[in-house]
Amino acid sequence: MRELPSKESGLFKHILKCYEYKQYKKGLKAAEQILRKFPEHGDTLAMKGLFLNHMDRKEEAYEFVKKGLSYDLKYSHICWHVYGLLHRSDKNYTQALKCYTQALKIDKANMQILGDYSLLVIQMRNYEAFNDSINQLLQQKPTNQKYWLGLAISYHLLGNYETAENVLKAHQDTLKEKPGPMDFEHSEMLLYHNLIIEESGNIFAALQHLDDIKHGVCDRISWKEKRAQFLLKLDRYEEAEATYLELIDCNPDCNHYFEGFLKSRKINPEGLNEEEQKLLMTKFKEFGEKYPRSNFIKRYPLQFTTGDNFRKVLDEYLQPMLRKGVFSLFVNIKNLYKDPEKEKLIESLLEGYLQSLKTNSTFTFNKTDSEVKEPPTAYLWTLNFLAQHYDHKGNTTRALELINEAIVHTPTMVELYMTKGRILKHGGDVAEAMKVMNEARELDFQDRFINTKCTKYMLRNGQLTEAEKIVGLFTRGDAPDPITDLVDMQCMWFALEEGECHMRHRRFGKALKRFYQIEKHFADITEDQFDFHSYCLRKVTLRAYLSMLRLEDQLRSHPYYFRAAQNAIKIYLNLYDNPSSITNGEEKEDYANMTEGEIKKAKSKAKKAAVKAQQEDAKKEEQAKRKIVDKPPDEDPDGEKFVKTLDPLVDALKFLRPLQELASKKIETHLMSFDIYLRKKKYLLALRSLLRAQQIEKNNPILHKNMIMFKITVDQDSKIHKIVAQVITKQCASILPEGVPLRDFNTAFMNRNIGFIPHLLLGAETLTLIDLKYKQEAEDMLLDIIDNQAYLATRTLPNCIDVYKSLVTTFQSPKAEMFRTKCKEWFPISPFFHSE
Repeated sequence: MRELPSKESGLFKHILKCYEYKQYKKGLKAAEQILRKFPEHGDTLAMKGLFLNHMDRKEEAYEFVKKGLSYDLKYSHICWHVYGLLHRSDKNYTQALKCYTQALKIDKANMQILGDYSLLVIQMRNYEAFNDSINQLLQQKPTNQKYWLGLAISYHLLGNYETAENVLKAHQDTLKEKPGPMDFEHSEMLLYHNLIIEESGNIFAALQHLDDIKHGVCDRISWKEKRAQFLLKLDRYEEAEATYLELIDCNPDCNHYFEGFLKSRKINPEGLNEEEQKLLMTKFKEFGEKYPRSNFIKRYPLQFTTGDNFRKVLDEYLQPMLRKGVFSLFVNIKNLYKDPEKEKLIESLLEGYLQSLKTNSTFTFNKTDSEVKEPPTAYLWTLNFLAQHYDHKGNTTRALELINEAIVHTPTMVELYMTKGRILKHGGDVAEAMKVMNEARELDFQDRFINTKCTKYMLRNGQLTEAEKIVGLFTRGDAPDPITDLVDMQCMWFALEEGECHMRHRRFGKALKRFYQIEKHFADITEDQFDFHSYCLRKVTLRAYLSMLRLEDQLRSHPYYFRAAQNAIKIYLNLYDNPSSITNGEEKEDYANMTEGEIKKAKSKAKKAAVKAQQEDAKKEEQAKRKIVDKPPDEDPDGEKFVKTLDPLVDALKFLRPLQELASKKIETHLMSFDIYLRKKKYLLALRSLLRAQQIEKNNPILHKNMIMFKITVDQDSKIHKIVAQVITKQCASILPEGVPLRDFNTAFMNRNIGFIPHLLLGAETLTLIDLKYKQEAEDMLLDIIDNQAYLATRTLPNCIDVYKSLVTTFQSPKAEMFRTKCKEWFPISPFFHSE
């Protein structure tokens, strides 16, 4: 590093202070002042580049830093450090790590570089490097608590629990002053120490340690929860029961406490006989008397009771809730519908309530003179509950009758319109559902929730412009437009719904743009960890920090990311299969899979949409001229760069890889990977996907079709390498039995799954894959749905739509219209079957 004269040396120190205090313009001027006299001073050139980087002048920044490095390549740790900071700001962690490593070779003891290096390696989950760097920092500053705790965490993450314990003990020995009784930081350190012992597997030692630190812990609830768990694991049931009773006393609405209490009593709530049910009901009755405000205590007996006991508990639970008008009542007990007997009892009881309230305004027919009449709202909420009940059963007609009666009874109740909108949506009439949801919104303009629901329904009905206008009612007023504010706020539900709306209308570029936006949100959340690595150690929130690291490691298994990735992969597969569907970035309608009536309707709709889009663009241009706030220009509003990809399968893999790592327990991940690898002719990887999918859900209908498709494809490909063919032959035996004809294998699959329409549909389509001569036989199988009552339970709207589409496209059946006519009877409000 070249030495500067004393005046310029002082100015350079001022530059470093300017960077520390984020005074970038001031620092830039000072750097330019030095460079006028010493234009080849590498450190100043690097600092100038760093200032420019923070002023969003990245190209110039890299130019100056590289120039600085060229003058001081071997001797300037500052140049290498700054170069690493630039790479880190661009999320190029690998290159940043190389730069930091080079800087440390020049100045091994530099605390600033070591600190940045340690943050980067923990961000990259390089625990060994983190352990090494934090150890060096501790040796230089042995009195700094942050480094002691960082070292303990590094050993913990490496699985070296004993050393992590020893580090914490050594740190406590170095404390000059003993912590007070209510020292939060010390309390967190003690509980973290206990967590290390627990995760080492020594539960007995963890319990002993927990008892020892009792008086030093501030978080008494966490202490009791851990103690109860340890006692339960050590089979010390009486002590565990006493501890869980203390916890229930603190929070009688926590289901985990009651589950622990039942385990401490050795009670399995599933499969109890009538005598055991009565004993447990008595215990929960005692709980109810002690904690009369607890809703959980009133509801939980519904889980383990059956028959008359269930009816009695249900009656006691429902009446007060209907009297109060609890809108979430149906959601609270919806999990009981898994049991058909309980479903029947719920229906029987509620129908009885309805008739009794209608005739004599009480919940029971056995009216006495002393019995007080129920308020009119009790009848209203009973109607609402029954409407949701029949909607859940798929009886849309009865559900609509009940909810319409409720609306006539009280036409100003927002919740009733929400229920009706949901019923219409489940019945397939999204357009009418959207109108009803908008009516609900107009009853209460201050309700953000109903505003959000209305926006979602509009997007599902394809009314994008109206949806943006409605959602904009609750965005920031100073934002350039609602979408910009929603992106800044990382509002993922809107991006997902909007992307799926574009996807349904085959605007693939715009759809991909939204799905990439969601991917960026998750990348930003990952990047935001940097702010917490040093903060959590400084504030001693160690358990929360460890939870955050583990959460971030599983971040892309979140349902939002999974859904966005799944949709993006579907689009890329479509682009690969139909490259001609994209012309100059504009998507064409896929008329191949439509009937003549649908084609005519689609063309008419597209023409109207084009005229409407032109009018909207003209309006937006006028509004943009009047806007005071400047909106940053969107260089690719239609997402053409995402559609004009050289290799759609490579882009699909970018979305797939995080799912393979973090969502490997979902069968959809492996089915998507099969679709990609089969198209890439990576047969071994495709086979691996099938094997993994089989371990998750052996009876999946899509998996069944894919297995046979794989066998047919491999047999037809004469260019497969001999060794690959041998491996496939050997491994295929575990998914397709040797010597069994594909037709027999398919028949056996369909016989095992009689009554399931998805299995029937995929089995019929697979039969045509095996040989086209079976086409008529497969078609007759599908039409068997009409009269065969075995398929009644799975005869849902989505399943019937899939069957109809298959009859029209795959089978080109003249009987498709007959099936459609039957579907009109089954789904009377669905426009799909009623539109011409």
